[in-house]
Amino acid sequence: MKDLGSLSFFLGIDVTRNTQGLFLSQQNYAQDIINRAGMNSCNSVKTPVDLSGKLGNTGSSYTNPTEYRSLAGALQYLTFTLPDISYEVQQICLHMHDPKDSHMQALRRILRYIKVTLSFGLQLSRSSIHSLVSYTDADWGGCPDTRRSTSGYCVLLGTNLISWSAKRQPTVSRSSAEAEFRGVANVVSESCWLRNLLLELYCPISKATLVFCDNVSAIYLSENPVQHQRTKHIEMDIHFVREKVARGQVRVLHIPTRYQLADIFTKGLPRVMFEDFRHSLSVRLPPASTAGEY
Repeated sequence: MKDLGSLSFFLGIDVTRNTQGLFLSQQNYAQDIINRAGMNSCNSVKTPVDLSGKLGNTGSSYTNPTEYRSLAGALQYLTFTLPDISYEVQQICLHMHDPKDSHMQALRRILRYIKVTLSFGLQLSRSSIHSLVSYTDADWGGCPDTRRSTSGYCVLLGTNLISWSAKRQPTVSRSSAEAEFRGVANVVSESCWLRNLLLELYCPISKATLVFCDNVSAIYLSENPVQHQRTKHIEMDIHFVREKVARGQVRVLHIPTRYQLADIFTKGLPRVMFEDFRHSLSVRLPPASTAGEY
């Protein structure tokens, strides 16, 4: 092993120390992607996706699918420090096998958004390690081709975002409650893994993980021991979550949709709400440097 000094660059991620903590950025990498796409002089936009609807498989095939796949793959790595584009990148990656012109337009919109947020990154602040807080949401039947739902979640340790996901569910959900509950099961599984990891790092979490969901039926299923015909097909997820709730490791609580941070991982949002959630996830401009700062 070799001591290389203070962390400043790792796997394409710039790490800057400031009075608040660490700021993670991929500005140079993002600029390279824009250069590869030939979009240096493009007009910028304030959000990475419009609100017109979901991407389907209709339309003309894009003439250069290799270029599409290369740019989409590059954007996947960019989500390591820009979780606010996770949902949009997940959507375009679903169509790598046969990209259409509409898919390339959606990809270019992401690049137009990145152009105006090149300096943005993920801020990790000093905070006490006392609890894990999770947010989970699902867009029921959002895929226009398969009618599968998109699940999204984020996990915060103290005030820091440490895990997030935007992923299409592997099966079709028969109700919004089922789609939401599958999302709850996913984030509970992730939270359990994080608790075990922190335990190995000698930073055990003594308090129960709070899981915020905006679907009342999903919350009811996590606590009610009564089974009935409508829940038999999701019994594995139900028993898994209930066991964690019964052990006191997890608490599933309701949160109004207006404060559901996981919405940014499941659908396109209006500009004001998008920027509010982005700030809550600590995706922002680097703090202004001051004299004597290291």
